Amino acid sequence: MVGVLVDACGWVSLVDAGLNLDISLNETIGEAELKVTDSVRRELDSLAGSRGGLLLDLLYSRAEFVKSEEGHTDTSLVEISIERGWPVLTVDRGLKRKLVERGCSFIEVTSGPSLRLVEA
Repeated sequence: MVGVLVDACGWVSLVDAGLNLDISLNETIGEAELKVTDSVRRELDSLAGSRGGLLLDLLYSRAEFVKSEEGHTDTSLVEISIERGWPVLTVDRGLKRKLVERGCSFIEVTSGPSLRLVEA
């Protein structure tokens, strides 16, 4: 089973694309275990206040919560990805660039819509 760090914008994009979480991840990387950091959870909870339909109950019931250092969310995601070897589900260009620069992989939502694993 592969751990997958979830970024807030990656989750929103997956939901907006109407992708089936299990099928899409299974086709992309096999059986996955979702990981959510404290800072990503705060971002998602904040978004939920201004926008509905984020399926946070689904995410939170399936995900393992991972402690992260205080600071910028992207920095935490990159550091955890380096440490654990987990790809990050994201569509954020800046975060994807940082991940590639540090030799980390990411999963992105494509316009297909589908998921694509980009390995560094």
